[in-house]
Amino acid sequence: MAENLLIEVVYALPERQDVVGLHLPPGSTVEQAIRASGLLAKYPEIDLAQNKLGIHARLVKTDTPLRDRDRVEIYRPLLADPKEVRKQRAAEGKAMKKGSGEPGAD
Repeated sequence: MAENLLIEVVYALPERQDVVGLHLPPGSTVEQAIRASGLLAKYPEIDLAQNKLGIHARLVKTDTPLRDRDRVEIYRPLLADPKEVRKQRAAEGKAMKKGSGEPGAD
């Protein structure tokens, strides 16, 4: 008989991360690990239909089978779209180059 899988489930908050270690039977999925971790009850904002999930920083679906020593990660939604932030920074940089360096000159 195969031994249980050693799994970590992680939910990162802005100020800290919550890590739960589990022993699960072979054939367990990402969703089963998250449910067994108790994090859904502790953090009601987690929605498996909305939050992105990963194993070792690789995006996965809830039905992905787990392997021994997998680290299941529950990602929070981004507060700002990184592409949009880069566009804004680029636009600000262009505006600074156009101006004469004096505030309000453009």
